[in-house]
Amino acid sequence: MAPATDSPTQPTGGPVNLVPRVFTKEEHPITLQAIDHDALHVLKKLNASGFSGYLVGGGVRDLYLGKQPKDFDISTDARPGQIRKLFPNSTVIGRRFRLVQVYFSHGKIIEISTLRSLDEHDLEGPEAILAPNNTFGTVAEDAQRRDLTINGLFFDIRDQTIIDYVDGVQDLDRAIIRMIGDPERRIHRDPVRMIRAIRHSARNNFRIEERTWRAICDNCQMLGHCPPSRLRDELLKDLYSGYTSAWIEAAIDSGIFLSLFPLYRKAFSRQAEAEIHPRAQLLKLTAVLDRLNHQAGTRRANQLPDYFLLALILIPWADSRYNIFSQQHTSSALHQIAKKIRNDIDQEIGQQLNLRRSLRQEASSLLSNLAVLLQYQDTNLWPKWLKNKSYFPKAALLHSCYMEAMFGAPSLDIPSLERQTGAIIEIEEEPAKPSRQREEYRRGRPAFSSKSKGGIFGFKK
Repeated sequence: MAPATDSPTQPTGGPVNLVPRVFTKEEHPITLQAIDHDALHVLKKLNASGFSGYLVGGGVRDLYLGKQPKDFDISTDARPGQIRKLFPNSTVIGRRFRLVQVYFSHGKIIEISTLRSLDEHDLEGPEAILAPNNTFGTVAEDAQRRDLTINGLFFDIRDQTIIDYVDGVQDLDRAIIRMIGDPERRIHRDPVRMIRAIRHSARNNFRIEERTWRAICDNCQMLGHCPPSRLRDELLKDLYSGYTSAWIEAAIDSGIFLSLFPLYRKAFSRQAEAEIHPRAQLLKLTAVLDRLNHQAGTRRANQLPDYFLLALILIPWADSRYNIFSQQHTSSALHQIAKKIRNDIDQEIGQQLNLRRSLRQEASSLLSNLAVLLQYQDTNLWPKWLKNKSYFPKAALLHSCYMEAMFGAPSLDIPSLERQTGAIIEIEEEPAKPSRQREEYRRGRPAFSSKSKGGIFGFKK
């Protein structure tokens, strides 16, 4: 990943201007028609009630770039309690800073946040420390709290203007990723900002500004200080994004990838020993993954399970470490290798990424099952006993991805594989939880049974 070489607007990092630049509706491409109907309803209701309401963050960024936003987040000067009164179909979430989620039909959620004040870690000098209860602020302060300049824009539907305190429009026009404020300081405050910077660079084909890039490279090891579950969730966002290959390339160049997957350190250092370097293998495999994710789109039925993505990402490492795919092994040897792979996953990334035990087991088993399938080069000659194995559909899909990535062989999509094998690839990884209604019924009321002779709790009817 080559950083942007053009100098920033200010030498100290992404600027925060005291007076915003306001772009009129003639100066930008965003229209009211492009905004989600329910998000417009929320904004209009806030304005009608005497509050300011702004479309913020990724919604403004994507609309400016001509993309369809995944989420339409809103910021307002109304407090959470006031928002709840305006929208009865809502709930408050969050501990450190509360958000209000407004629910609409078909599972749609619009998140509303109150404008935030500056955090003590975002200000210069000890005299600037704020009181602990001073959490609400202005548009200018809220803009400074955001991570990237391209995410620090506010859209006001009343006059259809973009309010820009951080030169975010300029960076959108120049296709540049830049952290707001001092990158070193912002990364130390929240290291996950490094992952987000690389994510938006990969998804939009933007260059990362030089000072931001240098700060990411110098501080990539700080990801170890983040909560494991948060790292896992951020990683999965990028593995499902459809831009994993570009993300992997930037993550490797910056050092982020080895911070997340330390078991790859030895594999990447064995360049002279391998016919194809593990990095090149990884980029080929993730290119196939991106194709499948783009194909699946938003359809949950065709979305790959988490353990499948993990297994695919670990293929180059497993082969470099155990020669599991480049050499043939007996079934007993593969069983032992699978145990070693599981142990490595447990020790190297299991706790660091807070991976479920079932996910780790499924991924390690899938890798050894792939090795079994690779022993049969002609897929038309797979023996019947192998096709009857419960793991065969998922292993066959991984085999198809591997063959396409390594040898350019035609690959199957999930529906085609299901038609060919006659088996369904199960997507759900966790058993369905009982409904809230049933839980409350069990907790709050006695269990009546018309078939029981003893009545309620043993008493006669």
